[in-house]
Amino acid sequence: MGKTKIKVIDESQVEVEGKKKPSPVIPSEVDSSTERGNLDSRKIATDSSSPRNNKERKSAKPGKTKPRSKKYQEVIKDLDRSKSYPIAEAVDMVKKLSYAKFNATIEAHINTAALGIRGLVSLPYASGKKIRILAFGKGSEQSGADVFGSDEVIEEINKGKVNFDLVVTTSDWMSKLAKVARILGPRGLIPNPKNGTITDDLKKAVESFQAGKTEYKTESKAPVIHLAVGKIDQPTEQLQANVKTLMQTLGKTRVKKLTLSPTMGPSVKVDLSSL
Repeated sequence: MGKTKIKVIDESQVEVEGKKKPSPVIPSEVDSSTERGNLDSRKIATDSSSPRNNKERKSAKPGKTKPRSKKYQEVIKDLDRSKSYPIAEAVDMVKKLSYAKFNATIEAHINTAALGIRGLVSLPYASGKKIRILAFGKGSEQSGADVFGSDEVIEEINKGKVNFDLVVTTSDWMSKLAKVARILGPRGLIPNPKNGTITDDLKKAVESFQAGKTEYKTESKAPVIHLAVGKIDQPTEQLQANVKTLMQTLGKTRVKKLTLSPTMGPSVKVDLSSL
């Protein structure tokens, strides 16, 4: 066999045994990176067209919210969302905007200046479902509570039976209630002296809660309080008095914003200077 004679004619052709053939193209460093980029782009395009990625893209659309109901769209036409209404006008507006077919609750939503705000308030015209009270300690049977605490009741709680809305107790029972703290704690039912649920006078405590005394507190991770202040069918004057009592108890310096809303319907901003 003879030797192969290679002579470079130009950058695109070589002579092999007297014949001209295209030279193999050796991509430069820039060309190879470009090619890799093109390959990556094609890969991404191929991957993104898969059903899984399409599903992920759909679920990740920013700012996508569920459209409001037709009823909501109808009633909101009568509301100026940029306006803060005087308290009496705000209450009337909330009643007007409620489209529930039942006697809806009116809630106050309060943006506060700080976290950790907590206390008790007695609304002068409280209305709503009667709370079921469990009382532990001496005098519980005469306190007017709905359920009387005992070791047997603690065992029932330990098994997950929670058929009450509030727990009041004398201090000597707190050590026993510690056994069910893991059940009562997440429900916000652990008695606390700050909200009046640990007391030496069970009867007085039960009567005050049954008369409308209720606890308010900010959310664990946000400086906002949500509290029911009455029902749609109550007179405006009563609802107005409840809101004013709540604001006075909180202290105006701790309140940054107040809105009222029905169970079903848009919220209405309240002018704080009217309180």
